[in-house]
Amino acid sequence: MIKPKLVMEILEHHFPEVPIPLHFEDPFTLLIAVLLSAQCTDERVNQVTPALFELAKTPAKMALCTPEAIEAIIRPCGIAKNKSRAIQALSEKLVREFDSQVPKSFEALESLPGVGHKTASVVMAQAFGIPAFPVDTHIHRLAKRWGLSNGKSVEQTEKDLKNHFPKEKWNKLHLQFIYFGRTYCPARGHDEKACPICSRL
Repeated sequence: MIKPKLVMEILEHHFPEVPIPLHFEDPFTLLIAVLLSAQCTDERVNQVTPALFELAKTPAKMALCTPEAIEAIIRPCGIAKNKSRAIQALSEKLVREFDSQVPKSFEALESLPGVGHKTASVVMAQAFGIPAFPVDTHIHRLAKRWGLSNGKSVEQTEKDLKNHFPKEKWNKLHLQFIYFGRTYCPARGHDEKACPICSRL
């Protein structure tokens, strides 16, 4: 296992600035973009969301759309039927139970249709600045590869990473992991000797 402090130093050296890869304007548009990103690239989501948000950019307007109208726009993102139903249903619930506002708690976010812990974590971190460590398949893979977690489950990986790193660094580290993984530590065709972290293992 590489020391967490060294991981932080390497990530900070290579990615001192980490823009949020999904385009959004407010917590609601971020929530929708993150939901769409499941099993889909951020680039593809960013290509689709302008048309979707032209159709409806608020929970009230999205709640009035049919799942079929939403699905027609988001089809390139995959799993479109499930995602469109979730988007319409969560919009209705936001209007009905949360005064059309995206809630600022994990429990409330995870009560929304289609919203799991990872999606809630991204919204808490990136929309509200509340410390969270969202773990997707890429971060899960990197944590195991670097010996920071045993890789048994995403839940265990999140717990281990939170134990390894200071709470105030979680939100930035989540993005640094993603950018570093894409650039230096991909799942396939990985050159360990050229990777600034794996070369030190």
